[in-house]
Amino acid sequence: MGEVRLRWTGDRLQFVGETAYGGPVLVGGDAEGPGAKPSDLLPLSLAACTAYDVVEILRKQRQRLVALEAIVTSVQDADPPWTFRSIDVRFVLTGEVDARKAARAVDLAESKYCAVAATLRPVVEIVHSIQILAG
Repeated sequence: MGEVRLRWTGDRLQFVGETAYGGPVLVGGDAEGPGAKPSDLLPLSLAACTAYDVVEILRKQRQRLVALEAIVTSVQDADPPWTFRSIDVRFVLTGEVDARKAARAVDLAESKYCAVAATLRPVVEIVHSIQILAG
């Protein structure tokens, strides 16, 4: 069982989260302050969870991955509570990476290993695509 914490800084809508590893995460409820918009953390968590496994799988397959970027687009309802309806993750992989192995790595990461995807899948449409750049 993991534990994370969130503390209000006392300034506007600014918070500091503490991860299970002990690192800080700045969370901000207004555009003028530092930190991530709280609702951005959900799609970002999906991308990070999946990307972690993609890197590990491709490394085990001896692919020469030199960079990975996940570009995430999400659709939310227009009215409160602004429910997420879909999240699209575009993985941009740079390096000598076989397209079939990359596709398999993303499929495995999203469908088998990522806890965030497993949690969201019943209620949010998750879509992904892959772009491979030479590097």
